[in-house]
Amino acid sequence: MKNIIKTIALSAGILGLSACSDFLDQSSPSELTKDLVFESTYYTGLTINKLYGEMTLDQTYSQYIPIVWGTNTDCELIDGLGGDATNTANERGNMNYNASPGWGNIAKLWDAMYGMIENANLTIEGINSSTLAQSGGSDGNTMLRFKGEALTIRAMLYFDLIRFFGDVPLKLESSKSDLSNAYLEKTDRDEIMDRLITDLEEAIGLLPWAGEVSSYTTERVTKGYAHTLLANIALTRGGWAIREKSKSGYITATENSDGTYPTQRCDDATRKSMYELALTHLSAVITNNTHKLNPSVEDQWYLLNQSRLDQTYRENIFEIPMGLGVSSELGYTIGVRINGASAQYGEKGNSSGKQKVTAPFFWSFDKNDLRRDITCAHVQLKETNGVLEESTIGNAPFGIYVGKWDIRKMSEEWRNVAIATGNAKWMSGINVVRMRYPQVLLMYAEVMNELAGPDGGYTNSAGLTARQALGEVHSRAFNDTHKSVAEEYVANIPADKDSFFNAIVDENAWELAGEGFRKFDLIRWNLLSKKIDEFKANYEEQLANKYPEKIYFNYTDVSKTVIDMSSVTWYETPANTGNYDANASFFGAERTAATQTQLKTNLPSISSGLNSTVRNRYLLPLASTTISASNGKLQNSYGYSN
Repeated sequence: MKNIIKTIALSAGILGLSACSDFLDQSSPSELTKDLVFESTYYTGLTINKLYGEMTLDQTYSQYIPIVWGTNTDCELIDGLGGDATNTANERGNMNYNASPGWGNIAKLWDAMYGMIENANLTIEGINSSTLAQSGGSDGNTMLRFKGEALTIRAMLYFDLIRFFGDVPLKLESSKSDLSNAYLEKTDRDEIMDRLITDLEEAIGLLPWAGEVSSYTTERVTKGYAHTLLANIALTRGGWAIREKSKSGYITATENSDGTYPTQRCDDATRKSMYELALTHLSAVITNNTHKLNPSVEDQWYLLNQSRLDQTYRENIFEIPMGLGVSSELGYTIGVRINGASAQYGEKGNSSGKQKVTAPFFWSFDKNDLRRDITCAHVQLKETNGVLEESTIGNAPFGIYVGKWDIRKMSEEWRNVAIATGNAKWMSGINVVRMRYPQVLLMYAEVMNELAGPDGGYTNSAGLTARQALGEVHSRAFNDTHKSVAEEYVANIPADKDSFFNAIVDENAWELAGEGFRKFDLIRWNLLSKKIDEFKANYEEQLANKYPEKIYFNYTDVSKTVIDMSSVTWYETPANTGNYDANASFFGAERTAATQTQLKTNLPSISSGLNSTVRNRYLLPLASTTISASNGKLQNSYGYSN
């Protein structure tokens, strides 16, 4: 990780090869000519590393995309409740779907993403015109691998832009000096995805598998990521999306669809072809065996918090390399809370509540599922009179911290940096994972279920049924003592497609919550609005007769500073409360609360804008500044003003 970050730093000025308009230009001055750069594997490599470096900005993959822009879902919430949920000046309102083109962060992300796309275009063009790239041999192969990386990174960027904004400008060449290709209108997202699929098919032939070439670890784009990204795009291409206008030949949803801006998907034949395409590429990853599940879900997350690459299982198919003290807000802006200064973790603590998970989500887990306590952190840490203590969060059903990033699991090197940073935001350096192997298995299960049912076979499959693939993900989350419980659950899922699909939707939440992926799966399934409504109904039902008013627990130490999480009475009040060291308020306290703020104020505010103006309006508007700089080419849609 350290080596690639150092190399990225060296590449800062390499790609300033042309000037561009304010609309898309993110280039910087450079004395190197294009001919010099792309006749050298060293300099071309720096142009690739610059792309990785730009992914470490807050406005791209260090904070915005992995932490903020994947909210809200049925289980993942931005930290905006009550009146904050309509504050359009920040993410609290915008991620509750009360979005405004005046929110400044929209333009920041747009400019940064198109800046990376411009640099990727320059790199692809440079390699295409390079005699070195056509020369064969070691250097020629190196250049072609670089092209595969640039194509895949560009596809990832466009795919994320589509998921945030819908139709966007498609720019596949660098800007000309006369700006004749700088101002572009929107391109239909289906056309964009078709092109991305074509590009990724080329990239797959150019890239190595992780570990196949010494420098290609999971911190770089490899063949495995290109395969899985293509599959994800294909499933999105075959899925539901809100449209700027009705498309002829497309199927309009009977639920969660607006009369003016309908939610539609492609015809059945195209959808089937997209699922078959996804199956081919998912099967390629599964059968190659470069990427596997880490047998221990706990070790998977421990290694990530330690910033250690897993070279054994490579469960993380692509993880964007971050730099300790330089980038990544995982653990700082999301994760287990350290409230204020402490001798152990430094003067600043963290501000980890930007994204939270919910009480009904916590309640949905099997009691023996290890992912429950990995994902849902009910504790926070605070130093009082020199003693660091854990306490529970109380009656905060929409304020459970995302525990996957946990300062208690992070490295000693990180702790030293946090302390040295003083009273300022520290950067964890934890890599941002863009694809994990469980996602491959869950997408595979989804495709096989659609094409062949839960237990059928299909041409170009990996030899696994949908049930077997789902079973691998679910069973991994249970220790040996309870493995049979997990296996029984999977075996008892009914054999009809709809029931099995519902099980996939559940597993998607249990496995991926907090990672910024679920929102976009719910969208393509046309389940975002429905699942949010279900979560709210589940909270009301569980509050009425299930949540205890208090939880009781023991400590692991005599000084009573560390809670024994295995002792917590989450589900019922124990018969003998005197057997426990302590108790604390829990979700059921809302039943007798004087104002019932959680139920009457906070719950209705969650995702309150999703259907208020336009039904199923999950997309963000284009920024007003982007529109004003587009030379009249861009306008907002979906009922947003400019």
